[in-house]
Amino acid sequence: MKNRVFIIVIIVIFLVGIAGSVLVWTAPAKSHIRVVSNDTIVYTADLNTAQDTTFDVRFEDHVNTIEIRDHQIRVISADCPDRTCVHMGWLKSASMPIVCLPHKLVVEFTDDTQEIDAVTR
Repeated sequence: MKNRVFIIVIIVIFLVGIAGSVLVWTAPAKSHIRVVSNDTIVYTADLNTAQDTTFDVRFEDHVNTIEIRDHQIRVISADCPDRTCVHMGWLKSASMPIVCLPHKLVVEFTDDTQEIDAVTR
């Protein structure tokens, strides 16, 4: 009896994982990105039309260098201790933004229409 319950729980977890993966992979492709530093939008672009470029985003005495190349975006260098944002690579999915917590930086896909914030409207 115990083994049967255990197998059913494992199968349910496996199916939920597959369903979640399918949702992420089938999400509509977005091309509009925004770079937010300390709750302020510092850069927006449409990756389909953006020129290849590199730019710095400064927060206090810290710098993140962001690269746009071949219609993709990534953080190529950061002076934070763990450099997690650099290791995340190219931004691939709207469900997984590039985040640098020490520098309060977020690189994310966004809709091209202005969103209404649920709190401030």
